[in-house]
Amino acid sequence: MPEDVTTLQLPPLSTGGSAPLYQQIVEAIRREVASGRIPAGRPMPSFRVLAAQLAVSLITVKRAYEELERDGIILRHQGLGTFVAPSGADRSRSDRHAAAVQALRSAVRAGREAGLNDGQLLELLKRELADSAQPARHNLGDR
Repeated sequence: MPEDVTTLQLPPLSTGGSAPLYQQIVEAIRREVASGRIPAGRPMPSFRVLAAQLAVSLITVKRAYEELERDGIILRHQGLGTFVAPSGADRSRSDRHAAAVQALRSAVRAGREAGLNDGQLLELLKRELADSAQPARHNLGDR
């Protein structure tokens, strides 16, 4: 196996997080593929190698890989290994886009339930967009 197969740089997993470990692995790999840090065609670590790197069970990695394969992010070839799918980055970005749309829909619904009108919601969105362009402003009390 090539040396770069074993060097995935994923963020630490949290056993106390709201998402199961396998889902944290799925999301981390999706982000890495979508950003191009794990390019199409790149070999992925085996279940055993990734499980050892992340200090999780083989079953956890297997479940993550199965979800990634089902979603078209990775491909498994019997006897050859697991690779990032040619369209993996596009699929990851598309999935993240859909998740962002869903999050915005949920935020609008929550805002309306809180009694905010469309103008107030739009103003809040504009502020958040401006704040995200200026990483130094994190304190909500500055508004």
